[in-house]
Amino acid sequence: MFLRFSSQETHPRPPLPSFATLSLTVRERFWGENRSRVSRSACFRPARRSKGILARDFFQGGEHPLGAAIETRELTKTYKSRGGEVNVVDKLNLEVEEGEIFGFLGPNGAGKTTTIKMLLGIIYPTSGEAFVLDREIGDMDVHRVISYLPERPYYYEHMTGLELLRFYASLFGIHDDEKCRALLQKVNLHNDMTKTLSQYSKGMQQRVGLAQSLLNDPKLLFLDEPTGGLDPIAHTEIRDLILQFRDEGRTVFISSHELSEVERICDRVAIINFGKLERQGRLEDLLRGGRIEIIATSVPKEFAEKLPQADSTVSWHEGRLIVDMPESEDVNDVIDGLRGKKAEIVSIIPRRKRLEDLFVETVRDSGGRV
Repeated sequence: MFLRFSSQETHPRPPLPSFATLSLTVRERFWGENRSRVSRSACFRPARRSKGILARDFFQGGEHPLGAAIETRELTKTYKSRGGEVNVVDKLNLEVEEGEIFGFLGPNGAGKTTTIKMLLGIIYPTSGEAFVLDREIGDMDVHRVISYLPERPYYYEHMTGLELLRFYASLFGIHDDEKCRALLQKVNLHNDMTKTLSQYSKGMQQRVGLAQSLLNDPKLLFLDEPTGGLDPIAHTEIRDLILQFRDEGRTVFISSHELSEVERICDRVAIINFGKLERQGRLEDLLRGGRIEIIATSVPKEFAEKLPQADSTVSWHEGRLIVDMPESEDVNDVIDGLRGKKAEIVSIIPRRKRLEDLFVETVRDSGGRV
């Protein structure tokens, strides 16, 4: 007897859940069957089945012990190609602090997506170590307290916003209609919860995605291009929600090309290129320009002409002086000189780089194209 299976689906499949809501049964089976194939240096432990764990249950007192939300040590992912081996991620050392918004930046092909997939446990590293919430990245319990919103989440458009959240909540074993409604209220979709997703704008779909990502009360959220392609109003709405997540004590890991948005909301950033970490630190430190702008009035012309010209810009017009100069001991000499001439100092402004300038400079210095 021969059985013929039709390739046509007679019933639509339910929408694919985000990574954090995937069935653990299938994934635990994978790790069980493939445990011997995973390098010992890849820092995976056998999967442990654990049902119904939410963030409030995962950490006693609500905090994990060491305070590092993400830490990688020499994390490397190598793929084989015809020309040999290619290090897509090359000895990456990241540290993301608890309760901060962290921007993960790099040009296309820099290794950002591969890094995120390793942190989520979708793929395993060739070598090195990585820890998420002080647990090794193969620890299945971690997936109960993290969320991931991809750049292009896929939803069936016949569902309403409320039905969507009910569906994802059921994957966590959560049957709390009030919780779903409260999350839609949180993202300002309470008046649209009965509309189908086909009626949602892109900004509304991003907001319902953020609501879905909060169903398991996560300590750590991974957001991939959360503001990509949105209009200015939607930008503001998503930005305010992300800032609210930080105020609630959550850690937010953002991968984005929207550098102006990253500059506005992130506490710290890392820039990678060709899989290597090029810059990492607090934004205020990385963007410190090392220059000072001094504006003064009632300045004699002869004083302006005596100011140092090397690596400085001096502009004088009818007693108004503007000096742009390196931040050094000479700044104090200029200020003291102006005071000695009875000039009125209007402002002393530290000059700050833009994140876009820092990004372009970093990528070019590391041999990349922008």
